[in-house]
Amino acid sequence: MKKSFILIALSLILFSCKSENKNDESNLIRGEFILIDDAAVLKGNDFIYGVIIDDITLELAKKVDPLQREEYDMVPVVVKGIIKPNPEQGWEEVVEIKEIIGVSAPTSELPTKIKSSEKDKNSADLEKEK
Repeated sequence: MKKSFILIALSLILFSCKSENKNDESNLIRGEFILIDDAAVLKGNDFIYGVIIDDITLELAKKVDPLQREEYDMVPVVVKGIIKPNPEQGWEEVVEIKEIIGVSAPTSELPTKIKSSEKDKNSADLEKEK
């Protein structure tokens, strides 16, 4: 009886350790990266993660910076990272980047910017006065 109890206890301990390690495995993540002030985001086709800002994230930001065409341009990257639930407010999940695999230049066209004319601005001001 004692042997079977010890065997069961040992099995439970081993399986619980394996599941913990599974959560710490790095995932290959392909997406677009941007770092603005004190917030970083990694966006893919079907996900958006906040990024934990550390030395590796800052290194990635330095590699991305020369490839950005504008201040808010997102750059395609491939990284290995650990996806975790976010304990703070904001994104549901965050990624801790463990390794930078690659960075490439953006391929899509920049979004079209529409500037309001001075005439539109004046008519909006007139409507506010009424």
